[in-house]
Amino acid sequence: MTDAALLHALILGIVEGLTEFLPISSTGHLILVGALLGFDDERGKVFYILIQSGAMLAVCWEFRARFLRPQFRFWLHVAIAFMPAAILGLAFGSMIKAQLFHAVPVALAFIVGGFVILAVERPGRRPRVDQMDDMTWQDALKVGIAQAFALIPGTSRAGATIIGGMLFGLSRRAATEFSFFLAVPTLMAAGAYDFWKHRTLFSVGDLPLFGIGFAAAFASAFLCVRWLIRYVATHDFRPFAWYRLAFGTLVLVTAYFGWVTWSAG
Repeated sequence: MTDAALLHALILGIVEGLTEFLPISSTGHLILVGALLGFDDERGKVFYILIQSGAMLAVCWEFRARFLRPQFRFWLHVAIAFMPAAILGLAFGSMIKAQLFHAVPVALAFIVGGFVILAVERPGRRPRVDQMDDMTWQDALKVGIAQAFALIPGTSRAGATIIGGMLFGLSRRAATEFSFFLAVPTLMAAGAYDFWKHRTLFSVGDLPLFGIGFAAAFASAFLCVRWLIRYVATHDFRPFAWYRLAFGTLVLVTAYFGWVTWSAG
């Protein structure tokens, strides 16, 4: 295990934690940063998914009191919302990874997602559901269907669930909080399934690599979640839309003119 590999793990862990719960696509950023670092082979793609568990653990710790309370209705909603992405991920996950885990498709998804956020964050929108506890199972299913679009890298799981929730009538805060909780089974299942499927690619010697990536993702995600809770109380998501548009355009321009060699794209 080289020092360069450990540094790459640290960088990717920080990128994962800072982007997982924002509507800007953690997977998209990991694909692009991994391409720049040269860590974009099959092992790298599995690594991207596995370190999401560190970000998931940050949510578990931040909301540990809520997780430990008996709340059948809440967990039923989470289970319902989890199912669409789980089913479609099992059916099409390998094909998506082979065809879309590249710089140009990610950049295009960034741009499309930016326009969607601007469309949803229109002035005068009145939410139908103000608190997460007021959601119905139909609301949960709609958010779950929206999350399924995040199987396309660059779309953003957080963006799909938050903006999708708002589109279906949830308040910004309710959609954001439900996105946090929905991340737990989604990221846990994705990480466990992908590791088991590709377990022969790794050895015990890779433990330091995963340990550093996991710890960095946990720490940065913990700070990001706390910041985002405060942010959504008084701000909308339009700045993230403009970021997506600018960043996606930058990737496309640099790829087209050959200014940056995107080894994954």
